Parts: sequence; structure tokens; C-alpha cells
Amino acid sequence: MAQAATSEKVPHDEVAAYKRMLAEIIERRPSGTRQRLATALAKNRSFVSQITNPAYATPIPASHLGQIFEICHFSAAERQEFTRLYGIAHPKKMLAQAPRRTSAVHLPDLGDAERNRKLHGLVSAFVRDIARLIEDDREEERRR
Repeated sequence: MAQAATSEKVPHDEVAAYKRMLAEIIERRPSGTRQRLATALAKNRSFVSQITNPAYATPIPASHLGQIFEICHFSAAERQEFTRLYGIAHPKKMLAQAPRRTSAVHLPDLGDAERNRKLHGLVSAFVRDIARLIEDDREEERRR
């Protein structure tokens, strides 16, 4: 019985490790970072609270890592350490992650911070959805 409790506890501890790091990074960022992150991920602030709280076992979806790194302005060292911790917690997810390319999209300034955040979130979600569709098509072709 003690063995089962230990095996259940290890994944939570591993998830908590990278969540603690993310929470610490966000705390050092300007006010509004959590809301910008929620908007970019097209999620509610409560979702951001869950993925940044080490007490919750809810893992961070691998598809959100790029956005998190960008919005939270991770340094190269922070990105490397976070990726290492994430890989320990989710080795299969890290294997499935294809290398990513960065591309800048210049959006118009809508004259209102909230509207600008919403536009950024919509464009980001659109690009992620397109990339996911392309990757799904590639997977389908590989299976054939």
C-alpha cells in the first residue's frame, strides 16, 4: 500500500517542480502577465492559475509551452531548465514535440490594450490550430 502512494506521489512532485519554476518566473514579470498568458492561450485566468499552482496536479499541455516561453519572456537558461523539469515529468510528451520555428507576425495597434491582447490571442490560437492540422495530416500520411 505504501508503494502505491509513493508511485502516485512522484509524478505530482515532478509536475510541481516545473510549476513552481513557472510561478516564480511569472511573479518576477510585470502585472498583467497572467492575463496576457490566458489571452494568448485562449483560456480563462483560472486555467493559468491551475497550471501555475504546484498544489494542483493538472499538467501543462506541451502545446502551450512555446506560448508560455514567449509571453513570460523566459531567458535561454530558464527555458532550458524548465524544459528539463518538464521532460522529467512528461518524457513521452517531450519526445512527441517537434522542433519549432519562430516567426514574427506584426499586428496593428488597435488603440486599446484589451483589444490588442484579444487580437494577439486569436491570431496565436489560429496559428496553433493550423500547425496542429498540418501535423495531423503528416501523421496520417506516415500511417499510410
